[in-house]
Amino acid sequence: MSASTLAHDAHAHPTPKTYAKIAAILCAITAVEFVCYYVTAIRPILVPLLIVLSGIKFALVAMFYMHLKFDHNIFTRLLLIGMFLGVGVVLSLLVLFVFSHPLVVAAS
Repeated sequence: MSASTLAHDAHAHPTPKTYAKIAAILCAITAVEFVCYYVTAIRPILVPLLIVLSGIKFALVAMFYMHLKFDHNIFTRLLLIGMFLGVGVVLSLLVLFVFSHPLVVAAS
């Protein structure tokens, strides 16, 4: 085995206790999201708040359950490149369809 393989194998992965803690945190964030939907005082910031909370949950799942925190950085970069490309395509299509729809153009 090469030295890099031995160094990678020597790195400690999370224990089942760590996974249980992450699961509890994910459940707590989900409960907060659920409660936020029913609190009328935060309606003006509801969507950004839910996006931020969902982003935190996504980061936790990607880091621990997908093992990106413990694997080589290239896997994280590949995930982020694909995610940004996907978001770019969705936003481009949204702009394309919003500004080229006949009802939107006629109302202008």
